[in-house]
Amino acid sequence: MKVAVGVSGGIAAYKAAELVRLLQDRGLRVQVIMTRAAQEFVRPLTFAALSGEKVITDMFAPRGSEANLDSAVEHIAVAQAIDCLVVAPATANVLAKFARGVADDFLTTLYLATTAPVVLAPAMNVNMWEHAATRENLEILQRRGARVVAPETGYLACGTIGAGRLAPNETILATVLEALGPQDLAGETILITAGPTREPIDPVRYLSNRSSGKMGYALAEAALRRGARVLLVSGPTALPAPAVTELVRVETAEQMRGAVLELLPRATVVIKAAAVADYHPVAAANRKMKREGQGPLALELTPTADIVAEVAQKASPEQIIIGFAAETNDALENARRKLVSKSLDAIVVNDVSRPGIGFDSDRNAVTIITPDDETAVAEASKLEVAHRVLDAVRKLRASRKVLTEESRRGAGKS
Repeated sequence: MKVAVGVSGGIAAYKAAELVRLLQDRGLRVQVIMTRAAQEFVRPLTFAALSGEKVITDMFAPRGSEANLDSAVEHIAVAQAIDCLVVAPATANVLAKFARGVADDFLTTLYLATTAPVVLAPAMNVNMWEHAATRENLEILQRRGARVVAPETGYLACGTIGAGRLAPNETILATVLEALGPQDLAGETILITAGPTREPIDPVRYLSNRSSGKMGYALAEAALRRGARVLLVSGPTALPAPAVTELVRVETAEQMRGAVLELLPRATVVIKAAAVADYHPVAAANRKMKREGQGPLALELTPTADIVAEVAQKASPEQIIIGFAAETNDALENARRKLVSKSLDAIVVNDVSRPGIGFDSDRNAVTIITPDDETAVAEASKLEVAHRVLDAVRKLRASRKVLTEESRRGAGKS
């Protein structure tokens, strides 16, 4: 998918460089369009180096270069190629031009020519932001379907304090992803667990596993794109957090259990993608354990709580519960047993012994197993795999609705 990032002339223009990087991290192609005023704050070369794409700064080919039909209608080509137009920062001037249909440069012409979703992130002086003309222009644009990411309140470059500071790039990114995705999970609240747990041995050592959290975070991002509210319970990971509805960070399996059970009543779907430790030390030392001699050390372990089984037991009939199984042998057989023994609606299994997928990788290959079906998902990015898992959620929800309707009709006949 391709996103056009329009940069207009405000001091916050430099922040658009980070937005470009965040969009690319999500696998999106980015083409930057700069107004003449924006080039006074940031040079086009910066965005060209970041995006790897031509930065458009003018409607026509530069003087002295050979003009051709392609350059004359480039705004139409870009308008047809993009899946979203985001303008950050959007100045009061650009908002006014968009609202009134003025097309006097590439960015304003692109706005009129594209049918793609539009995301606007205003940034300006507080008095300009609060001016009746700006408010009216925003209302017009929102009525036309533009998504507006409101600025924050804080210290502004002009020296005043008030609303007008560009919203965080993570918030803008979340709005862009929402605009790009089908909103087929709107109305769902999805509780996702991600990452490993750490079970302390002493204050400096712990038991853990190789989970990076990438699969769980990909699920969170995919669910956000598709309109769901996302509650994310994350074990320790170096990944940047997506702009979820609520993020709870935990360390141990017991902390994860507590967080999940607390959030469970608010969820309509639970996806347990975390690699939770199966055992933890019976007692963690309160001081660093010293190496005494060269002899072996015995570490007594006890099982941790089976979180997904407990969740499935406590879930209501309307809630959908999906587990994950990382296996190194007999993957499908083991997963089928877990599906039944833990009373799950579905289980996603992958063979982590395969090189290049699973732990520490951006790619995965899984099989999604339900009581009625098994779907193999060939190797793909974890974001693509996440969407396939969410497709399974939709199917489960649809079948749940059918059963509910049939049961209502049966009760009516009796």
